[in-house]
Amino acid sequence: MESYPPFSFLNDQNQLDGFDVDVAKAVAERLGVKLKLETPSWDVIAAGHWSGRFDICICSMTPSKARAEVFDFPATYYQSPAVVVVNAKDQSISTGKDLSGKKVGVISASTYEAYLNKDLVIEGAEDKPITYPFSNVQVAPYDNEQVAFQDLALGTGVRLDAMVTNLITANQRIAQDPRFKVVGEPLYAEPNVVAIEKGDPEWRTKVTEVIAQLKADGTLSKISQKWIGSDITQ
Repeated sequence: MESYPPFSFLNDQNQLDGFDVDVAKAVAERLGVKLKLETPSWDVIAAGHWSGRFDICICSMTPSKARAEVFDFPATYYQSPAVVVVNAKDQSISTGKDLSGKKVGVISASTYEAYLNKDLVIEGAEDKPITYPFSNVQVAPYDNEQVAFQDLALGTGVRLDAMVTNLITANQRIAQDPRFKVVGEPLYAEPNVVAIEKGDPEWRTKVTEVIAQLKADGTLSKISQKWIGSDITQ
């Protein structure tokens, strides 16, 4: 994605940059292959059935039960909490419970959308039930977060009342734009995985080995320190 800083975004030279991009570069280098970056919309990525267009998703995917039907997840490469973001002037929303009846922006086909619809099941974490402190929410899906943040900046209730997103991307945005704030405790924590299409055990094994090597030799930690300022990869 081109507007998900600090994980992936277009830099001043109009080139893709960020945490996920650096991880992808490190994986390609370790594999000894040439990296070709693609940025289709999230719903295209998350739907799977890539038909050879992509080999791997190093794109901050959470391993939901629905996605496990079309993807294998060779490795977790970082962890991140989901949070509520509101307009900085808002006084009406201070916890997840306050999302009841509100219009909340999310990336289309994301786990945040599934969460607000109360049907998120994180693959491998079925024993850790997810709580939904709100009643019904009016979910507003967006193709990218840039537009959602622009709508939220107009003021509470103009187009959006809140957003649900990743704490790290939210903090990055707020550091550059004080029109927003994070409220309440994290809603839930989610692992972020490398994803490949099902049906290629050799490729899965290779990807698992490469991510393990990048963790063991400190490469992932260095990338995390560079972009996040802390190590979210362990």
